[in-house]
Order: sequence, then structure tokens, then C-alpha cells
Amino acid sequence: MVFKKLFILCFYMLIFASCTRQERKIVTIKNTLNIERIFETVELTKEFLKVDSLTNLVIKDINSSELMISQLVDNNEDGIYDVLLFQPEVSANSEKKYEIVLAPKKLKPEPEDICFSRFVPERTDDYAWENDKVAFRVFGPTAQKMIEDGIPGGTLSSGVDAWLKRVNYPIINKWYKKNTDGESYHEDTGEGLDNFHVGISRGVGGITIKHQDSFYLSKNFTNWRTITTGPIRTSFYLKYEDWDANGSTIKESRIISLDLGSNLSKFEISLDGSHSILAGLTLHEKDGDVVSNNDNYWISYWQPHDDSELGTAIVSTKEYFIDSEKYNTDKKDLSNAFANLNILNNKVTYYAGFGWKKSGQFESKKEWENYLNQFSLKINTPLIVKLERN
Repeated sequence: MVFKKLFILCFYMLIFASCTRQERKIVTIKNTLNIERIFETVELTKEFLKVDSLTNLVIKDINSSELMISQLVDNNEDGIYDVLLFQPEVSANSEKKYEIVLAPKKLKPEPEDICFSRFVPERTDDYAWENDKVAFRVFGPTAQKMIEDGIPGGTLSSGVDAWLKRVNYPIINKWYKKNTDGESYHEDTGEGLDNFHVGISRGVGGITIKHQDSFYLSKNFTNWRTITTGPIRTSFYLKYEDWDANGSTIKESRIISLDLGSNLSKFEISLDGSHSILAGLTLHEKDGDVVSNNDNYWISYWQPHDDSELGTAIVSTKEYFIDSEKYNTDKKDLSNAFANLNILNNKVTYYAGFGWKKSGQFESKKEWENYLNQFSLKINTPLIVKLERN
């Protein structure tokens, strides 16, 4: 009788233990390239992790037991997190394991929102974004209307402006405050400056559609929505008024994102009305070198820039990249280097950005092109992400 009671007790203890034991979720990241992989963002969804909610989940490095910096993102503003972001560090030709765990009540220290973007009503209606390496802005409908109404201070351009920063902390709010206070962000006082001219050029990654020898452009963005800011990524949505390209009505919107450690923003364009686009780089004074690397799906322009040098580039993947070309003209701001890109299922993705020699990130054109080759290799050979449960 005693043995029977002891057996029953043990049986129920085993059932209780099996019901209360937390199932460990291990994410394995595999790097198949012969280079170290850092500053690459891995996206983990609820569906991938097989969980009902991402809230309060973080990533632990199994080797060090340290919590990784991570970021939860609600892409569609429905109040539910859609993706958990983190940046693994994986050596060449190796793999690394991370565990998904519940976050402690308070992470110490709280990670800083280095990847930042916002709408800027105090400077007409820019939308600006940045990370620890670079900063950019585009122009909104008020700036367009000012030009159309002959009011000084407006901007009519769908080109992308570059802000040349040389510090690893956010400068957008600080520089706009300088402008509001009557100071100039066109002078470098140690953090960098805005001395990159866009005009009606494509700047760093603006698009156009070409028909024979004519180029067709959109105007300024009409609507915006900030999706996320944080320690790993900032992203936002832009809508453009329908525009004409040789009689075709073009419908365009885009999601732009910029991740920690990257010199290139990601452009995810949704577009109806054309089978291809050109993404461009302004040639400014046309005193630099355009280099096309069709094998690695990029085009670059390295140029003298005031008292320094500057490289700009567009990089894409094999499925989107067709070829590249240079367009030279005596008309102001219309000379650009272009990447010719496929529209597939009404979408195209590419990356555009810059490297400024004065920032200390790139000492030469060769270093910049090496960066582009590695960047292309990485986006065309993604990290392999697998889920294990035990």
C-alpha cells in the first residue's frame, strides 16, 4: 500500500514537472562566408519563434550569458509587436547560438535610440533620419508648395539629401535646433555639417523613370509615418502623389530603414506603372570617378568634396539589379550615375548611402569600394537563421 501511494506521488510530480518546465528556444545563426559578420540585423517574428507574443522577449548569448541589445517593432501600428531585432556577431564560416528569454524587469542600462528619425515641421517639413554613421533627409509638401507659390525657402525635390556627420551620437535634433536659433548647420564645428547639394538631382538614391532620352520624376513626399526608432533600427513610410512617366501613371510609396553600423539606408519601394526604375547618385561638379560593378550589383561615385572626399553608392541584389549607366548634361543638377533596377511584383529593394573621408570611416576610394563589395556579398548571402527547441 505504501509503495502504491509513493508510485502515485512520483507519477504526479513527473506530470507537474513536465507541465511547468519552460521550453527553451535556441536560435542558431550560421555564417557561410569567409568574413566576420557584424552589424547585420536579424529579424525574428512570432511565427518563426512559434510564440503568441514577442512582448518582454530578449536574446541571450549562450556562450557569454549576456543579454544582447534588441528592439521590438510594431510595423503596422496595431499595438502588437511584429518583429524582434538583434545584431549577432558571427565569425567567418561558423555558427553561433542565442537563447530567447524573458526580459528582466528593467534592463540596465537602457539602450540609447541611436537610430532615429522624425518629421521636422520647424524646418518647413523635412523628414530626417540617422544612425551612428550617417544622416539623411527628404522634403515634404509644404516645401514644394513654397516653390510653386514663389515663396523663398522652399525645396522642390524627391532627391535624397546627405548630412555629413562625423560623430557616433545623434545630431538631427541638435542641428535643427541650431537652425531654429539662427545658427548655421552648414558650418562644421566638430560634428560635421550639411554641405551636400541636392537640388532636383537624385541626391543619394532618389529614383527616376527613363524613356528614351527623357527622365521622369516624382515631386516631394505627401504623407509620412514613423514606424520605429531605437538602438538597432529606424524606419518610416513615405507616400508620393501619383506622377506621370511618358503617359503612364506612377503610384509610389516607400519604406526606408537604417540600421546601426550601416552607411547605407534600405529603400523598399512599392511602385505601379513601370517595369523598372533608375536609382541615382548626383554627380555634382562631375570631377569625381563613377565606378560600376555589375558583378557585385553596385554603382559608386567618389568625388572631391570641399576639404575632403566623399563616396556615394547604390547597392542591390541579383534579382533587382539590371545594369548601371552615367548620364552627363550641362543642365544644372541633372547629371547622375544610375543603377537600373527591376520592379518585381510591384516592388524593388536597394540600398543607398555614403562614406565621408573626414568622418574617419574611409581613408580612400579603395576602402569605400571594399566596403561596398562586402556589403553586397552579405545582402546577397544572408545569414542562415534556424530555431531549435529543447
